[in-house]
Amino acid sequence: MQNIDLSKIKKVYFIGIGGIGISALAKLAKSRGMEVSGVNDDEGKTLDSLREAGIEVFMKADLPAFAEATADAYVYSDAWLNRGPEILESAKATGKPVLSYAEALGVFAEGYKTIAISGTHGKTTTTAMVADILIDAGLDPTVIVGSFVKKFGSNFRKGNSEYLVVEADEYNRHMLHLHPYIGGITNIEADHLDYYKDLAEIKSAFDKFLEQSEIKVSDYKKYLDKVPKLSIPGEHNRQNAALAMAIAEILGIDEEITKKSLMNFEGTWRRLEKRGITEAGTIIYDDYAHHPTEVRASIEALRELYPIGEKKITILFQPHLYSRTKALFNDFTKCFHGADKIILLPIYFAREDKDESVSSQKLAEAICENDDKAIAFPDFELAEEYLRGQIFGKDDILVTMGAGEAYKIVDKVFHFS
Repeated sequence: MQNIDLSKIKKVYFIGIGGIGISALAKLAKSRGMEVSGVNDDEGKTLDSLREAGIEVFMKADLPAFAEATADAYVYSDAWLNRGPEILESAKATGKPVLSYAEALGVFAEGYKTIAISGTHGKTTTTAMVADILIDAGLDPTVIVGSFVKKFGSNFRKGNSEYLVVEADEYNRHMLHLHPYIGGITNIEADHLDYYKDLAEIKSAFDKFLEQSEIKVSDYKKYLDKVPKLSIPGEHNRQNAALAMAIAEILGIDEEITKKSLMNFEGTWRRLEKRGITEAGTIIYDDYAHHPTEVRASIEALRELYPIGEKKITILFQPHLYSRTKALFNDFTKCFHGADKIILLPIYFAREDKDESVSSQKLAEAICENDDKAIAFPDFELAEEYLRGQIFGKDDILVTMGAGEAYKIVDKVFHFS
């Protein structure tokens, strides 16, 4: 990674600025007095919050040429290696530093006492829990998290203390760009097999992350019995809270403050988020789950609230990445137990090229072989038409699920926004 002196960086241009993590970093740069702008390829909630922070955002379709050649540094989202390679090449041609989001996060984190949460599942929720606890304890942290936290209504919070709480993504070994004061790992499972060879290689990457951490937290079993009653359901969230409690104890935070903070924790955007109720009484949820373990955990959490026989659950799921769907195909065929119907959207390819060997149609057929009811649609328009023809009432729960954009269909059909 390049050596960057942030004191000499006055202007930063973010490529793919709408990403949930990179948009938070853009806000951090803005809060530190830098001139910030960027490009994105579609509108969304993150862009609204960027503009509110005074950050100028260009749409890729409107860029006649590379417009920001005078920036002192460029930061790009990994997805834009495919989405906007020509913009990346133009940035590199300026001779100025060009950093990935993970590299830039590592640079900005220098000088803080960083608390970094990594792991296969639960990073976002645990990071938000830790942030809430530190805020309630008066430690005034700066926070970067991969969702909008209800406590402060953003994916970024500017603090005035030495603490920085961040979500540390394991994809492409991104978390290794951080050298945290406290490094926490939620759990480890096979994922991102488009990058990692196998589970052993994933474990070795997390071992390295812990080696780079001053204080390591990966065993938090003894805190499980101390977790108070949470307002968000699911055993996975109780485990997230246990890790947050372990970190709070290391920081010397009074246990009563920690417990009260966890009891009041309201969750984050797109993490089994209850969006509202339709005129007919159907409860709408949105959830970011995109790994079989996460899907299973979310359905189990919903069934804690709405037991089988009490409510019917329909899942509108968009698989995320051809590589993940293919590598974990058998697990995906079994993870929807507890739902009454599964509607599959086309695979969200993000940073990948199309792989004809795997599809949502093939996944739907395999799910049906396991006695679950699934149907697949080749595009959003047909899925939207299908949903409009269904009768959803007060006995129904409809959940949009996945790391893609399934929620947009519900926005159109039920006029949510």
